[in-house]
Amino acid sequence: MSASNPTLITFVIYIAAMVLIGFMAYRSTNNLSDYILGGRSLGSVVTALSAGASDMSGWLLMGLPGAIYMSGLSESWIAIGLIVGAYLNWLFVAGRLRVQTEHNGDALTLPDYFSSRFEDKSGLLRIISAVVILVFFTIYCASGIVAGARLFESTFGMSYETALWAGAAATIAYTFVGGFLAVSWTDTVQATLMIFALLLTPIIVLLATGGVDTTFLAIEAQDPSNFDMLKGTTFIGIISLMGWGLGYFGQPHILARFMAADSVKSIANARRISMTWMILCLGGTVAVGFFGIAYFSAHPEVAGPVTENHERVFIELAKILFNPWIAGVLLSAILAAVMSTLSCQLLVCSSALTEDFYKAFLRKSASQVELVWVGRAMVLLVALVAIALAANPENRVLGLVSYAWAGFGAAFGPVVLISVIWKKMTRDGALAGILVGAITVIVWKHFELLGLYEIIPGFIFASLAIYLVSLMGQPSAGMVQRFEAAEKDFHLNK
Repeated sequence: MSASNPTLITFVIYIAAMVLIGFMAYRSTNNLSDYILGGRSLGSVVTALSAGASDMSGWLLMGLPGAIYMSGLSESWIAIGLIVGAYLNWLFVAGRLRVQTEHNGDALTLPDYFSSRFEDKSGLLRIISAVVILVFFTIYCASGIVAGARLFESTFGMSYETALWAGAAATIAYTFVGGFLAVSWTDTVQATLMIFALLLTPIIVLLATGGVDTTFLAIEAQDPSNFDMLKGTTFIGIISLMGWGLGYFGQPHILARFMAADSVKSIANARRISMTWMILCLGGTVAVGFFGIAYFSAHPEVAGPVTENHERVFIELAKILFNPWIAGVLLSAILAAVMSTLSCQLLVCSSALTEDFYKAFLRKSASQVELVWVGRAMVLLVALVAIALAANPENRVLGLVSYAWAGFGAAFGPVVLISVIWKKMTRDGALAGILVGAITVIVWKHFELLGLYEIIPGFIFASLAIYLVSLMGQPSAGMVQRFEAAEKDFHLNK
């Protein structure tokens, strides 16, 4: 691997820039609120792009284009489901969660919010929700580290072991140093890089294949069913793919962006920016995979790597069609997607350990400086556990990632959504919702019932459990009073 390799130089410059942003954020990090939520100071642009980038991992530039390349437009239902789910999350949850967390003890984490919102003196809600976060997110972090390692391995010919550390080191560095502000500021840069790559690449592929008409004729010649949205699908299959959108209501790393906004007034503008970014990115992703069918059918001599692994379609198109320096920038977008999601997950795990275990149960009187350094230590701890899990990329534990999204969506989604719109929800209802949602996902996945994606029954049963159990009790006067004050604040300022 030559030191003059343009892709290598581009990667090094990009990683150095991210670490530099981390050190800039370090100067603005004075207490635990700054480290975990950036002092609730994010403007609408950073809130919007950070929420988008933290959501879209390497799947956006590798998994989805590869699926479209293999099967055509029938794989795009998941993108439609994600767009609908993200929009509803911004519309119903974002602003309300921002004010509810402030009115309920200025909560910094989801477990902290649940505990304050439902006056849970036992600490059971906090412990159970923090454990769910730690288990699922540590596995998520491992999958992100594997994705980063695979990128370095395939791009630079490194051994997997070396690539593992190379891919993880920069993300750990800026998250450790700068906390939430570093993660959010780098997410903004990464989101910009991702949309640049996903708008430019399909345009150049289209030009390289002779324009729209020629490209579509080539795709049709390869297989007319590539245009068929219903090819190989069933009603259950489409509902399952669309069901991915339900997951947004319960993803802690996305919800943290709403909690960190500087005010409710920023949310509406952030929603418009974020949804525009998301639609353009997903549209570009689908276009890369779809137009790639035409390009590689016309150039079979360079199709070998994509035939071997269809998830390389974006990587190969970038290498073939662009100047090496531009290709380096485009490939950095994959690294950006991986790093943006991994950094958020590391920070959410660190927050759960610091705020919901260390401060809540071990050191209630800990100083802010102590808590910030404990938060940093927890970032390192979680990262080392994730690297250990990722050391064997074939480890079965990474298979759990396929329903970690469903686990969060079903365990936390209904609790978060109903807690911000229904004042009669009780602590026992919240506890029932988390347990029923999580258990349903695990059982449904194990038995693969009806071929239906487990988040759908999990979300429905958890919502029913919250409603029915809440009806058996009554929220305290204080809970109702805080809810109504927050709701009034939301409507006055939205």
